[in-house]
Order: sequence, then C-alpha cells, then structure tokens
Amino acid sequence: MKDKHTMTKHPDHAHRPRVLAAARRALAPLLVVASLGLAGCASAPQQNQAAHPQDPWERYNRSMTTFNDRVDEAVFKPVATAYQTITPQPVRTGVGNFFDNIGDLWSMVNFALQGKGEKAYNHLVRFTTNTTLGLGGLIDIATYAQIPRERQDFGLTLAHWGIKPGPYLVLPLIGPSTLRDTVALPVDWQGYVLNDMHPVSHRNSLTALRWTDKRARLLNTTDTLDAVALDRYSLVRDFYLRQRDPGLYEQGDDAGRIEDFDD
Repeated sequence: MKDKHTMTKHPDHAHRPRVLAAARRALAPLLVVASLGLAGCASAPQQNQAAHPQDPWERYNRSMTTFNDRVDEAVFKPVATAYQTITPQPVRTGVGNFFDNIGDLWSMVNFALQGKGEKAYNHLVRFTTNTTLGLGGLIDIATYAQIPRERQDFGLTLAHWGIKPGPYLVLPLIGPSTLRDTVALPVDWQGYVLNDMHPVSHRNSLTALRWTDKRARLLNTTDTLDAVALDRYSLVRDFYLRQRDPGLYEQGDDAGRIEDFDD
C-alpha cells in the first residue's frame, strides 16, 4: 500500500515544477506592473511604513491621529458644518478677522523675541490699524493696505534660537506637533490675550467660537485632502514638518507655506 500510494502521488510531484514555472511566467508581467505602480505612489501607505527620521513614535502617532479623526467626525466637523450653514459669510469673515487680529499681537511679540524689529513693527501696525479703524478687528484693513501677515508662535521663536524640533508628535485633539512645539504650547496659551478674559464664561464662549470658525474654514480643505491622499497621515506629517522649519522661511523659500500654522 505504501508503494502504491507513493506511485499515485509521484506524477503530481513530477508535474509540480512545470506548473509552478508556468505560473511564474504568467504572473511575471502582473508583478512588474504592480511594482511600478507601487513605486510611483510616493504617498502610498506601503512606502511610508519605513521609519521617518523625525517620526520614531509613528505607531502611537497614527493611533492618536485615528482617535482625533473620529472625534472630529463625531463632534467638531458637524458643529463647524452647522455653523457654516446658519452663519452668513460676511459674519464668518468678520469673526475670522477678529481672531486673526488678536493673533497678530502674539506674532508681534514673537518677532520681537526673535530680534526682528521690522516684522514686529509691521504686526504692531496691523494690530493697531485693524483694531482702531477696522471695528475692533472685524475688518482686515491692514491686508488691503498690503501690510503682510506672517503668523508666528513661541515654537518658531525657539526654533529661531536654534532649538531643534525633536520627534514628531500628534497631540490629543490638538493634532500635529513636535516635542519642541509641545513644550512651547503653554507659553502660547499664556500669550493669547483672550485667555485672561473674565468672566470665564465669556472666555470659554469666545474660545469655542474661535475653534469652530477655524474648523469651518477648513471644511473644504479636509474634504479635498481625504479625497486625494493615499496616506493622509504621512502627507500631513511631512507638510507640517516643512511648515515648522524656520530656515526655509528665513532664507526666503516661502513657497507652499501657510499663513496659520494651527490650520
């Protein structure tokens, strides 16, 4: 029985190399095409699994990004969508101008800390012009007067003085950051003038309005990003790290930079 069993299986073993060889020949073109396709997708998840030099905590960061996205889908995005739907565009523009004008004051302080007197003066002019002539900042007259806005924060001030960014870090609810920018956050919070407003209920209402307006301004952008990005995490990470490199900005390479780093 053993010999018979061996004899009955022997032909299959004999044909197997030829079958495997034929299968390899048939699949070879498909494998080549697939390899070329993966190589051409610079932002594909498979490509981005390699360790990024500034992202040693990628597994945690991806998990936190997923958490933030779920909270955004459940809470922030619906609120921002409702705000955009029921609030007329001129009102939303005025709200955004008001908070941007307050941000110009903190940018002025950071430019002063960086020793950039001209830029600090420009933002002082922006703030005083919009506050006095622009109805408390609701109208952005300074932009019409071609006074440039260059958003700054304490993280960029630390970077100007040579503090390295450290590892990329995704914070709960806040989103992309670095170790340096995370350390700088408490200073930015203290430097934002509305944080000292009393009563606390008014401060909290303005804070909620500020972040709702920010999210509403990004609705179209995030929808487009979701549609085109094969690996949105890597795209956001690389873009954020580029934006936080003061060397590019100080050397005049401001192509692709955004005005508001929080966005």
